[in-house]
Amino acid sequence: MTKAWWIVSLALAAALTAAAGVPAHAADAVKVKIGAIYPLTGNAASAGQSAKDAVNLAAEIVNTGHPELKAMPVGATAGLPNLGGAKIELDEADHQGNPQVGQQQTLRLITQDHVAALLGSYHSSVTLVATAVAERQGVPFLVADSVAANITGRGFKWTFRTTPFAPDFAKAYSDFLADVKKSGKKIDSIAIVNENTDYGTSVSASVIDAAKAANIKVAAQIPYNANSSDVSAQVLQLKTLQPDVVIFISYTADTILYFKTMKNLDYLPPIIIGDDAGFSDPAFIPNAGDLAQGAINRSAFDIGKPGTNSYIVDQMFKAKYGRDLDDTSARWMQGFFVLADAINRAGSTAPDKIQAALKATELKADQLMIGYNGVKFDDTGQNTLASTFLIQLKGKDYVSVWPQDRATGTLELPMKGWH
Repeated sequence: MTKAWWIVSLALAAALTAAAGVPAHAADAVKVKIGAIYPLTGNAASAGQSAKDAVNLAAEIVNTGHPELKAMPVGATAGLPNLGGAKIELDEADHQGNPQVGQQQTLRLITQDHVAALLGSYHSSVTLVATAVAERQGVPFLVADSVAANITGRGFKWTFRTTPFAPDFAKAYSDFLADVKKSGKKIDSIAIVNENTDYGTSVSASVIDAAKAANIKVAAQIPYNANSSDVSAQVLQLKTLQPDVVIFISYTADTILYFKTMKNLDYLPPIIIGDDAGFSDPAFIPNAGDLAQGAINRSAFDIGKPGTNSYIVDQMFKAKYGRDLDDTSARWMQGFFVLADAINRAGSTAPDKIQAALKATELKADQLMIGYNGVKFDDTGQNTLASTFLIQLKGKDYVSVWPQDRATGTLELPMKGWH
C-alpha cells in the first residue's frame, strides 16, 4: 500500500470509531461530555451553587480515582475503565429557575454541545420541560433531586430519577406523625403550606392523599405565590386554625420569610416539617436557623461513621468547600455517580447504549454515598429503592431523629423556635 492509502485508512478508522461512540485506546483521547443544568441565579442560586459544587467534586473523584471508595462502582480508578480510562467533562448551564430558559439550555446542550447525557435540575417546573426536550432528542436525562410525581409519570423512556419523590415523602410524614401520636403527643390536625409551582402542587397533593389514608385531618391547604414578598395573611390563617403540625413546601426565600413573619406575629406551631428545598438550602440556617430550632426536615443523607462512603465523600467536600454536604447537594452527587456508572457499563457514549445501561442499573445500598436502599429503575424511570428519613435542627446542625434505626439523636417536641 502507498503511504497516502495508509493515511486515508487510519483517518477512516478513527472516524468510524468516534461515530460508534467507542473510545480510543489512549485514555486522554476521549472525554465523555455530560450536561448539567442548575439554578445558578435567581431565588435558589445558593442551592444551585451547592449542587454544582457537589457535581464538580463527583466528576473530580471519578476522573482522578480514590481507592478508599472501592465499594462504589466508579471512584476507585482514574476515569471510566470500560472507556479506556476516559475522563468526564462537565458542560454546565444556568436555567435561572425559569422553565423557558431551562428548555432552551437543554436543547443547546444536546444539539450544539452534543452531550452524551444530562443531569438536572432542582426546580420541578424546569425539570418537567427539560426532560421533555431530552425525550424528543433521544438523550438520557438523570433527575437527581426534582420530586414532582409527574416527572416520571408521562411514559418517557429517556428520563431516570434516583431521588425519592412526592409520594415517598408524603408516606414518610404520615408514618412519622402516626408514631408521634402513639407516643402520646396530640396530632389531631395538620396544615399544608405550599408554593404554587409544579413542586409545591405535586407534593401537597401527595401529602393530602397520604394523610387521608392515615386518617389524619387536613385542617387547611394554603397555596401561595412563589417568591411572595408578604406572607402575613397565610401566617394569620395558621394562627387562627392552630393545627398541631404545619408542613411547609417552599423554596429558600419563601421559607426564610415565613419564619421571620411567624416570629413577628408571635405564632409557632408545636411541629413544623419542612419538605427539604428551602430547609436544606445552605442559606437557610445562617438566615433563619435561630428562629427554626427544632424544625423537622426530610433528608436522604447523613454523614455517617468514619470509613463509610458518605463520610469519606463528605470529608472531601468539606475540605474543598468548607462545609458539609446537605441533602440536596448529596442527592445531586449520587445522581452523578449513578449516571457515570451507567456510562462506564455501557462502554460507549452512544445515547441508546447509556439508556440501556441505566435501565439495567442495580446498585446495592453499600455501593452508594447516600441513604437509599439501592438504585433500581422501574418502567417509568423511578428509582424503586429510594428512601428518606427525618432530621431535626439543633443548633447549627440537623440530626437524624426518625425512623429509629436511622436516628443519631433524640426527637425533641414541641419545637423551640426562637424561644
